[in-house]
Amino acid sequence: MSSPILVLGSNGQVGWELQRSLAVLRPVVAATREHCDLASEDAVRSLVSACKPCAIVNAAAYTAVDAAQTDVEQAMQLNAVLPAVLADEATRARAWLIQYSTDYVFDGGKPAPYVEDDATAPLGVYGHSKLAGEHAARACERHVILRTSWVFGVHGGNFLKTMLRLGAERDTLQVVDDQIGAPTSAALIADVTAHVLAQLLSGHGAAGTYHLASGGHTSWCGYARYIMSEAARLGASLRCTPQAVQPITSAAWPTPASRPANSRLDTSRLAGTFGLALPAWQGQVSRVLQVLL
Repeated sequence: MSSPILVLGSNGQVGWELQRSLAVLRPVVAATREHCDLASEDAVRSLVSACKPCAIVNAAAYTAVDAAQTDVEQAMQLNAVLPAVLADEATRARAWLIQYSTDYVFDGGKPAPYVEDDATAPLGVYGHSKLAGEHAARACERHVILRTSWVFGVHGGNFLKTMLRLGAERDTLQVVDDQIGAPTSAALIADVTAHVLAQLLSGHGAAGTYHLASGGHTSWCGYARYIMSEAARLGASLRCTPQAVQPITSAAWPTPASRPANSRLDTSRLAGTFGLALPAWQGQVSRVLQVLL
């Protein structure tokens, strides 16, 4: 039997989709926190040693951006220490390591989409912890870091699901309009990961850092309005219309952690290296809504 692919964080948004997308390549060993204490270095090393994978795909992460401001130790443990252990074990097993990162490694001050080599400057603990995870993953020669943005999907909690719920409960919504980015579905991230890994395992592509995000961009307010519009078109019973989603500034909605104003990621390197055309965000939102409704 061929060496399996080990997926960590398999019950998260992306991990859940990875079990589907990677199954066409190799046997998948899906590990959740219930199967392995990801805070235990020994447990993680034992898991990898027993699995003998050809690739480790790390979809485990601490993603509570605001909570991370005070829960620093836990955020660093999952987002920085775990990737360091995995990089060491991947090197030992001569396996590929796929590590996910985020637009939050940037401060959002650039007026254009960010490219991979732009200077990083996280605004909060979450971004700092994910950047530390990037540095740790690079210790493994066979690494691919995929930075993505505004993740949503059928499984798990996310902005899209929150807007659907609130749109059914309220006549109006106030949503931040001065932060822009590309909503990116967990399914797309998983499918691209499978495509990238298939090429790497066959000796093509290249190690490195890549941006993985949907085509186009919008604000959180524009995103919410599209959700209301599409959900209504698909027959959802909503009290809030797209016109009743009111734009507000980030200053009017203060949060413990600051968010980047510009989260747009230039995906040219990923598209060129692996021969991909990344679809627009709207179609992915529509597909997830069709499943949910």
